[in-house]
Amino acid sequence: MDSFTRDGLPPREQWPDLLLLDYPARLNVAEELLKNEGTAIANGWSYAELAERADAVAGALNIEPGERVLLHSPNTPEAIACWLGILLAGGVVVATMPLLRRGEIDKVVAKANVTKALVARDLTGEVDVLDMLVIEDLPTRGWFDACDTAADDVAIIAFTSGTTGVPKGCVHFHRDLLASCDTFAREILRPQPTDVFSGSPPIAFTFGLGASLLFPLRFGAATAPTSPPQLLETLHAKRVTTLFTAPTAYRALLREELPDSLHTCVSAGEPLPAGVSDAWLEKTGIRIVDGIGSTEMLHIFIASRADEAKAGSCGRPVPGYEARIVGPDMETLGAGEVGRLAVRGPTGCRYLDDERQTTYVREGWNLTGDAFSVDTDGYFWFQARTDDMIISAGYNISGFEVEAALLEHPLVAECAVVAVDDAERGHVVKAWVVATEPVEAKALQDFVKARIAPYKYPRRVEFVDALPRTPTGKVQRNVLRDRG
Repeated sequence: MDSFTRDGLPPREQWPDLLLLDYPARLNVAEELLKNEGTAIANGWSYAELAERADAVAGALNIEPGERVLLHSPNTPEAIACWLGILLAGGVVVATMPLLRRGEIDKVVAKANVTKALVARDLTGEVDVLDMLVIEDLPTRGWFDACDTAADDVAIIAFTSGTTGVPKGCVHFHRDLLASCDTFAREILRPQPTDVFSGSPPIAFTFGLGASLLFPLRFGAATAPTSPPQLLETLHAKRVTTLFTAPTAYRALLREELPDSLHTCVSAGEPLPAGVSDAWLEKTGIRIVDGIGSTEMLHIFIASRADEAKAGSCGRPVPGYEARIVGPDMETLGAGEVGRLAVRGPTGCRYLDDERQTTYVREGWNLTGDAFSVDTDGYFWFQARTDDMIISAGYNISGFEVEAALLEHPLVAECAVVAVDDAERGHVVKAWVVATEPVEAKALQDFVKARIAPYKYPRRVEFVDALPRTPTGKVQRNVLRDRG
């Protein structure tokens, strides 16, 4: 048994309080996910065929339980079989975004002490692991007796997207992966075996892992793995019912013809502006489920079912989770007050050998780094990332609120708002704007003043061709702050 990952866990006293669900002491999540019948891959493999391929991968790996295996691939049926095969063999999945380059992957390999890699043929040039297997060359038929893992054995190390600097390795157990299915997916999405899941996020991003692998397989549904350029084509070709993507993609899809098979749409990764939510409802008749989640928490922990949603709100704590708004000393704040979001539930933050554990977890609660408020109905409203709150001339300004106002302008395709230094005010609001056509900065400033309190308007506006993003699609506001 390779104990590297367990040895790298933080001390128990630094773990968050866990509100555990009831699972057997011995549990292999891959074995659980493969127990269904029917179609697993939309227009493709059955569950039996997927299980056979996963068994073949497990047999080809020849690893000790606990070994870390890098999975570097786009979203494909073969990648899903590999992910399952690693866990059947008792390994720990370390999945990386297909857009990452060698230098970025090297850091992950070193941090997780990766011993083996499964890599898509087109991406082998980016991976420097001595024992590397090409996914397309793996056997496709086999039988493997699943490793007898414990529910609290490590299943994955998920790396954060690095919007705040150096990525962190988040350790999740076999039971955690089922818990994300049995809370958010079961309670909010209510999947059926007839559903077809798809989405743009890669399975290396835990939002995408739930969308294209965990949730459909847990409930006997089908998955249609795809990538952002093929998303619209996949929606039509595979008659997708349940879509996961980011707000920018929903905004773009508003201009397209969509299949009538869709009935559930989920947004996460960045806050969903109320204007986009309302426009989607008007076009499709579907209210987008807007959720807040994190790699540390594994998946979404605040959301509301579509029929209970308030446009612009992330919703209420998912059954199984608790959340509150806290001040600097962890005191609970009242309705309408802006503070830090604290959450706990069946999943939580366990960084791999990282001193930042004590920043994320305090007094048993996970502090996600988000500034929120909660209303009298218990709905949570995003204000900003904690480090994105802008203080200008004594005013607290939510960058997200300014962005939402700008996005209502018909010539604004994308935008991001950050604080920049100012000799007179300390900081001022600066907007970075991707415009569809030339537009004057003053016109945008006046537009914002007419929609929100005038002191919040962006005093500086810079037009760019594109916003810097992480491989998961999140805007890198730290990069914009550095640019000034």
